[in-house]
Order: sequence, then C-alpha cells, then structure tokens
Amino acid sequence: MNFSVKIKDKILKNPVGVASGTFGYGDEFADLCNLENIGAIYTKAITKEPRAGNKTPRIVETPSGMLNAIGLANVGVDKFIEEKLVWLRENLKNPAIIPNIAGTTEEEYCEIVEKLDEANGIWGYEINLSCPNVKLGAMQFGTNPYMVENVTQKLRAITEKPLIIKLSPNVSDICDIAAAAEIGGADAVSCINTLVGMVIDTKKCRPFLANKTGGLSGPAIRPIGVRAVYQVSRRVKIPVIGMGGITNADDAIQYFLAGAAAIQIGTQNFVEPSIAGEILSGIEEWAQNRGVNSIAEIPALLSE
Repeated sequence: MNFSVKIKDKILKNPVGVASGTFGYGDEFADLCNLENIGAIYTKAITKEPRAGNKTPRIVETPSGMLNAIGLANVGVDKFIEEKLVWLRENLKNPAIIPNIAGTTEEEYCEIVEKLDEANGIWGYEINLSCPNVKLGAMQFGTNPYMVENVTQKLRAITEKPLIIKLSPNVSDICDIAAAAEIGGADAVSCINTLVGMVIDTKKCRPFLANKTGGLSGPAIRPIGVRAVYQVSRRVKIPVIGMGGITNADDAIQYFLAGAAAIQIGTQNFVEPSIAGEILSGIEEWAQNRGVNSIAEIPALLSE
C-alpha cells in the first residue's frame, strides 16, 4: 500500500500528522512516542516575537473535549530557527517539518516566512489565519475571504514551499474562505481549527478562563470537522487536510471518506502521546481489508 500524500511538489510519507499546539515543537514528545511514525509535525504556532500567551487559567475540560485560550505562547521565530529547528533537523528523518505561522499583520506573516525560508529542513508552512484566542491577527484574517486571498498571494510570492492555509469554522461559509485561499495560491487547506466557546464557573459566577472565551477541541467537534471537509473538498481542487476530534482510526477514516487527503491529530495527543502510530496502523488495516491501495482511493468508497 502506498500511503504517501502529494502536496504541490512534495510528498508526505504518510497522511497522519500532529496538529499545531498539541505537540509542542516535537522535542517534548521524543521520549513518549516514536516520532518516525508521524507523517508531519505541524509545530506550535510561531510569531515574529516571543509571546507569553494569555493569563491563566487558560485550559478547561469540557464534555467530550477541552477549551483552551493559550494565546499563541511561543519562543518566536529567531529562537525557533536557532534551537527548535536545529533539534528537529538533527533528530528526525521521516516526519515533514511544517511550522505553523501566526501574525498580527500581513507584513508580520511575510517577515516570518522570509526568515524561515532561508533556513534548512522546512517542508512547508501552515498559515494560521484562524486562531480564536488572540486579540489581534489570526482569526480577523481568516473570517474575510478578501484578506485570506490577499495574505496568501503575498506569501506565495515569497516562498516556493507548500502553503497550507488553516481554516476557521467560526465563519458563515467555510467554503468561501477555502476558495479564496486557493485563488490566492494555496497548495492545500487544513480544517478545522477550534470553535469559540465559553465555560462559566458557577461557584465563582464568572468565566472559568481568564480570557473568558477559548477554542473548543476534541471529539465534540468531530462531526463539524467532517462536514467541513466534505463541503470544502467539493469546492476546491487543492488537497484538504482534515482535523477535529480524531481519537482513533475510525475517526480518521471518516475524514478520508469525506474527502481529506491527510489528517491531523490534536487534543488526543495529550491523552495518548503515541496515538499517531496507532491510528496509522488502524488505517492500514482497514484499507487492506477493503483492497484499498492509497489514501486517494478512499473518498470514492463513500455512498451518496
């Protein structure tokens, strides 16, 4: 079975990636799982300058998921290149290294990609236009198709590496945003990012998170993610990377049947650090039982 995935002119060895914000920069998980089982590591979001993130508390458990308002806490692009990327290059052979990029202005996005493009070892970029937990940037771009198209065009002019635009579900029509990314020159889209939610502490009578709202992830959002992939994959011609609530191989296969070319595992990494390898094995077993030889064959199995 050939489970490689082509995006632009590059190949992912397998379709199972780990989502940004759930796997650090990879080094944190080195002693917890076999990183070589992973098709792609989408790093913790990188901004121009280091960020401390939002005030605590910034994580709370919810039924079938969790709410987070981390606020894109990260080491900044310079330290990422000097330390994190060096470790990734020296210790990984198989996973594609795909930095997740976030900014407050179009110029910041461009500056970050320009710096990273001069470094060695980067497979491509996932552009975060959809984070709901920061006051400036990210989601303000991702909810406006004109802004999505414009920032994608500017980034396309900077790099020849694959550009993946991460889509927000907090919009009226996610397909319009995906189409704008494709027109702007994106090579793929990933969907979905978290949904905006709130938890209220009834003892203290105030929002549990210091940020008041946060991003909902986990199994609770999987049906929304599957629906989004189904719709987006029928609107655009570029590959769609599915994510949201994947906890096992069956969840992942739902995304492939809906039209995904690859998937990302998010919240479940906190529960089972080795889950990526287990899900990959489960997908392979399912495919073998049905005579499927590639991921690209799976969407055709869906009866409509």
